[in-house]
Amino acid sequence: MATYKPLIFFLIGPTASGKTQLAVDLVNTFPFEIISVDSAQIYHDMNIGAAKPSQDILNVAPHHLINIIRPDETYSVAKFLQDSLKIIDEIFTRGHIPLLVGGTMMYLNALEKGISQMPKTDYQIRKEIEREAMQFGWPKLHEKLMSYDKELAMKLSPHDTQRISRGLEVFYSSGKPLSYFHKPKNKNQFPFTICKIGLMPSNRKILHERIELRVNQMIDAGLFKEVEFLLKKYPKLKSHMPSMRSVGYRQVLEYFNGDSQEKECINKIVFATRQLAKRQMTWMRGMENLNIFDFTGECINKEIEAFIKAQLV
Repeated sequence: MATYKPLIFFLIGPTASGKTQLAVDLVNTFPFEIISVDSAQIYHDMNIGAAKPSQDILNVAPHHLINIIRPDETYSVAKFLQDSLKIIDEIFTRGHIPLLVGGTMMYLNALEKGISQMPKTDYQIRKEIEREAMQFGWPKLHEKLMSYDKELAMKLSPHDTQRISRGLEVFYSSGKPLSYFHKPKNKNQFPFTICKIGLMPSNRKILHERIELRVNQMIDAGLFKEVEFLLKKYPKLKSHMPSMRSVGYRQVLEYFNGDSQEKECINKIVFATRQLAKRQMTWMRGMENLNIFDFTGECINKEIEAFIKAQLV
């Protein structure tokens, strides 16, 4: 006899695909509560560079798991799994439906498939990796990761400093590749049915234009001043910490350190954001049962609303 599993929705897409606005629109139509699946929006005071929803939007459509820790603190996939499962249960208790929105694919993968207990962050090992990167460059460390964890390295750009570092750190501390800990665990025990909605562009050029526009809007909104403010408010904040290795913040810190001129810094942010979007879409193409919608289409909202109604019947 089949066991009933409550239905939850994933709204997934690359950066600048319009996930936030679409999610807010859906909240006005369906009994959804939004859970943010974004590894940058979890931090207090990181608003501009993280493309965090404005307070006006949050007043209309509150997001869970936004502004939950300080930028000088750490947050793990395991902690996301724990927090999101608790919130999902609370949402169902209120008679609503969880809508998980974001582009941090490892979080979504962990929620769907489970994870092994991750090794804790080892800052001493991380510092050694940082020193090695300064001496030999991140592409060389990417080559090293390829020999330890080919499955992970194949998914990463040679310039994805945060994930290369974490992959090496986990291998050095545990002797096992990070991809081992991301393997499906207890998949059959997952207590929900997931309906996945994926936003993808039919024309990659449109996505690139949106990314460039977003980056320029962030600069105009005061991204450089935001980073200055963060460094003053959180004196313990360092460049190796996960919050400051997010796209945008990492490049601005390099600018402050004299590693680039302002125009070059902005170009680096655009390039890094495009690379992030490319990785996100690679993840999406490997997902099972993902229902793809072209977010550049004129009737995207109506199409997705009709699709959701059909799932809720």
